[in-house]
Amino acid sequence: MHLPSRRAGVRLTLLYGALLVASGAVLLALTYLLVLRFPADRVLVDGAGAGTDASGGRSGGGLPGVRPTARSGDVFALLQEQAVRQHADQLRQLLVQSGVALAAMLVVSALLGRLVARRVLRPLRAMTGTVRHISAHTLHERLAVAGPADELKELADTVDGLLGRLEGALDSHRRFVADAAHALRAPLTLERTVLRETLVDRDATAETFRANSERLLEISERQARLLESLLALAGSHRGLVHREELDLAPLTESALHVARPDSERLGLKVAAAVGPAPVTGDPALVQRLASCLVDNAVGHNLPGGRVEISTAVRDGYAVLSVANTGDRVAPEQVDRLFEPFRSPGRTAADGRPGLGLTIVHAIALAHDAVISARARPDGGLAVEVAFPARTGDPREGAENIGQLDKRTGLR
Repeated sequence: MHLPSRRAGVRLTLLYGALLVASGAVLLALTYLLVLRFPADRVLVDGAGAGTDASGGRSGGGLPGVRPTARSGDVFALLQEQAVRQHADQLRQLLVQSGVALAAMLVVSALLGRLVARRVLRPLRAMTGTVRHISAHTLHERLAVAGPADELKELADTVDGLLGRLEGALDSHRRFVADAAHALRAPLTLERTVLRETLVDRDATAETFRANSERLLEISERQARLLESLLALAGSHRGLVHREELDLAPLTESALHVARPDSERLGLKVAAAVGPAPVTGDPALVQRLASCLVDNAVGHNLPGGRVEISTAVRDGYAVLSVANTGDRVAPEQVDRLFEPFRSPGRTAADGRPGLGLTIVHAIALAHDAVISARARPDGGLAVEVAFPARTGDPREGAENIGQLDKRTGLR
């Protein structure tokens, strides 16, 4: 059903008008009851002579200059009857006049209710017009409502906060799409170049075709890894749809086992101190997080370098720590390592899409975990991911984790 425009104004007008009319009706009803309760047969005669009250007895007063006689009781009876008729007539007049006043009050209350409703809704209409004006291209604008800290200003500030988050999300989305397109274009260009070389070379032999096919296969594998990382990143941003009890220790050991050929090829020394670290979460996402951290530590290391990995429970949090040697990273560049395709000195040219730490960040957010990252003085990176432990009070260690959060800004 289509509701009329400005239906809130109509409802407020009816509400304010009904309240005013109801208040006036109650006031008139109380006045009528008070007049109705006044005795109708009471005759008050004041003067020097004797008189008769409503009960027919003698009173100390009387009509001035008139001596009471035996027929004075009939006179006072007539006065009582006249007083009753007069009182009834006054009640009828009061009732009629009250009805007229109430009808006039109905018109006045409708007008006043309309004025008050328009005044109350004026800031809301202004905010609605501003929000309608703001589009995907003008998300930088804000309501910026000035005035006392009332409910309307609180609503405006909430809308401004929402617009700020939308602007940040939209900018991040645009940047991510542009970077992803750039990352996908490079292998496609290389693939097209290899194919052209094969077609142009008329003296190509079977060995040449085989070598070019191996190069194309390698490029295709790089694209597959990039697409897999993009899908994992998109899936981690959707949040958790499945939770179960798990332990970081076996997941970390599995990630180390998968990365062992690369670590042995580079001659890396791996020091693992894997202890129980129970958490609650999505096993596939947590496994992906551990794999990304291990792959990052191995892939961005130096030949003959070192990798240190540990899992433990500290201060009510299950902590996964990964540290590695490697190239020096400026402390101010640490936060950028967690942005997609913006890792300094780390590109997809070596077959790695550069999304590992970005995926780690997204999965950690989905599990309410906190990331602490720092550049090692002698080169490399140290990363800690603190999950709320499955056992223990989740409030324990909150102060410590909050300090890590403030230090890195990677919550």
